[in-house]
Amino acid sequence: MWLLKSSIGRKVVMSVTGLALILFLTFHCCMNIVALFSGEAYNTICELLGANWYAVVATMGLALLAVIHIVFAFILTAQNRRARGDNRYEVSTTVNAGKVEWASKNMLVLGIIILLGLILHLFNFWYNMMFAELFPSIHYDPAPADGFGKIVNTFSNPIFVVLYVIWIVAIWLHLSHGFWSAIHTLGWNGKIWQKRWQCIGLIYVTLLMLGFLVVVLAFAFGIAPSLCGGCCGGAACCGGC
Repeated sequence: MWLLKSSIGRKVVMSVTGLALILFLTFHCCMNIVALFSGEAYNTICELLGANWYAVVATMGLALLAVIHIVFAFILTAQNRRARGDNRYEVSTTVNAGKVEWASKNMLVLGIIILLGLILHLFNFWYNMMFAELFPSIHYDPAPADGFGKIVNTFSNPIFVVLYVIWIVAIWLHLSHGFWSAIHTLGWNGKIWQKRWQCIGLIYVTLLMLGFLVVVLAFAFGIAPSLCGGCCGGAACCGGC
C-alpha cells in the first residue's frame, strides 16, 4: 500500500493524523477554558465524557492516531537522516525565520518532549479519571468525576506547573511548523496560499496554546473559580462551606 511504503504516503498519513490531533486539542482547550468560569460546568462535561462506550471508543481512536503519528514520525526521521544527513528538515520558506525554522529542524526532539509530557498528563488526569471509573474498586481522591479537583490538585504543585509550561511551549513549537507543513503535504496551498497558511497556522496554534497556558497559570496562581463559590480562596471545595 503506497500510504505505508512510499515517502509521500507516509507524509500524508502524518499530515492527516496531525490535523486530527489538532482538532482534538481545540476541543480539549475549549473544555479546559470552561473550568475558568465554572467548576460545576467542567465536572458536568467530565461526567458526559466519563467511562461510557463512546468515550472509551473515542479514547482508543485518539490513542491510535497518536501512535500512528509517532511511529511514522520516527520512520520519516530515520529516512530523512539517511537521505539528507543534517539537512533532513530543510525548508525553502518560512514566515518566522527564527522559531519556525528552528522547530522544523528539531521536530524529533520536540516530539520526544511532547511524548513525555503526554505520559505525565495521562497519569495526572486520564488514569485518575476514566481509568478509575473503569475500575471503581480502586480508591482515588478526588473522585474520578471531579475533574475540577484534579486540575486544582495538579497545578497546586509548582513542579507540575513548570513541566506543563515546558510541555505547552514544546507543543507550540511543534505545531508552528507541523500545521502548515501538513497543509503543504496535502496540496492545499499554492504560491500565494503558502505564506497565508503559514500565517494562519501560526496564529491558530498560538491562540490554542495560549488557551492551555492561561488555564495552567490561572490555577497555579489561585485565580480560577472554586466549586464552593469562592469561600475556599480559589481552591476546590473543602467541604466546610
